[in-house]
Amino acid sequence: MVTGCTTGEDAVAQGGTFDFVSPGGQTAIFYDPPSTRGTIGDLSGPDLFTDTPIRLSDFTGKVVLINVWGSWCAPCRTETPELETVYTEYRDRGVQFLGIDVRDNRDTARDFVTDRNVQYPSIFDPSLRSLITLGRNYPTSVVPTTMVLDRQHRVAAVYLMALLAEDLRPLLDRLTTEP
Repeated sequence: MVTGCTTGEDAVAQGGTFDFVSPGGQTAIFYDPPSTRGTIGDLSGPDLFTDTPIRLSDFTGKVVLINVWGSWCAPCRTETPELETVYTEYRDRGVQFLGIDVRDNRDTARDFVTDRNVQYPSIFDPSLRSLITLGRNYPTSVVPTTMVLDRQHRVAAVYLMALLAEDLRPLLDRLTTEP
């Protein structure tokens, strides 16, 4: 027997505005050639540790990897050390990583980052307000999700899965050589 609960008021039942659908159910989506890449909204939010605003525009001219995570997310625990390895390898090559911590409390999220020695910043976004700025054409409901933006901050790839370092290196190698 299968059972479930619904009030009939969710986005699917009501025809909400969430538009992203993974093409063919893919978990790794690449946007090439570069002229076909779209942009996200003006991403910004408070730093997890300092509460200082972080803006995508702070990273002008850099390839930016955006990782949506939560301390409660088991796949996030697996991928975080892999992301940190790649960040260490690529940060001096014009690549910036930015986490977006969702559905968490601040202390738990800080402990998660500290325990894993994560060096890149994260936006603290328990209410998903920052995440919404990604726009209707990109996923905002899958955790973990990783988006990789080219130097012009156009979306070059979206991953709807936990990543290994080997998943990212070929893409970052290519994007760091694009104009």
